Amino acid sequence: MLLTRGPEEQMRLTGLLLGAAAVVTLAGCGSGGHTESVPPTATGSLERLAAEVKCKPNMQTDADEIRQALCRNGDGRFILATFATDRGQREWINDAKDYGGHYLVGRKWVAVGDGGVVEALRGTLGGDLEEGADHHAHSG
Repeated sequence: MLLTRGPEEQMRLTGLLLGAAAVVTLAGCGSGGHTESVPPTATGSLERLAAEVKCKPNMQTDADEIRQALCRNGDGRFILATFATDRGQREWINDAKDYGGHYLVGRKWVAVGDGGVVEALRGTLGGDLEEGADHHAHSG
């Protein structure tokens, strides 16, 4: 599906969608992490990255700036997104992290899911782990 929104509005909308999807993903089942060693960070298209982790991507956004899919493999459910630019990726991650979650970040791609799932993906894709905001500590 090609969206006709402007790049900034598309990034904000995607961040909001990711936040909602991350909540659903985090409510699902995950496996324990098993990353004794971290391989070099993978690169490539969304389809190539999905193939590396043995998932058939269910495309949610297919635009010039971002491609985003829901994925499931033996480790659990996660979101996989690729970006046209490093800046677009960082802006998307920064917005999405307000909603919490666990992020595996590579060059122009990110995977989001349960902590155990993200750690398992890291064993195949490499990348850096980042954490979203912890809303459990907030009162109000």
